[in-house]
Amino acid sequence: MKPDFTKSKGLLPAIAQDFETGEILMQAYMNEESWEETLKCGYAVYYSRSRNELWKKGETSGNLQEIIEIRLDCDLDSILLKVRQIGGVACHTGKRSCFFNVVPLN
Repeated sequence: MKPDFTKSKGLLPAIAQDFETGEILMQAYMNEESWEETLKCGYAVYYSRSRNELWKKGETSGNLQEIIEIRLDCDLDSILLKVRQIGGVACHTGKRSCFFNVVPLN
């Protein structure tokens, strides 16, 4: 089973989740090439929309994401990566998770 990359112009959202705690660490995009590279190397490889290239998460920072399990949603157009976050930091801001901005409810 593989994602349906014919949707969304070939880029699908990929959510990285800590496999032990369930914490959502980050969201990025994958194309078919980054999907295949992720399967091949066992670490999260994403597609950078701003640089128009593949990037292995943590390749320069050391904050790698080892793949433990991959799940696809029912429409095969969203990817959930259950990862072991190596280095402890997933966000480029230096925080563990990219989801640290809390929106107050009225």
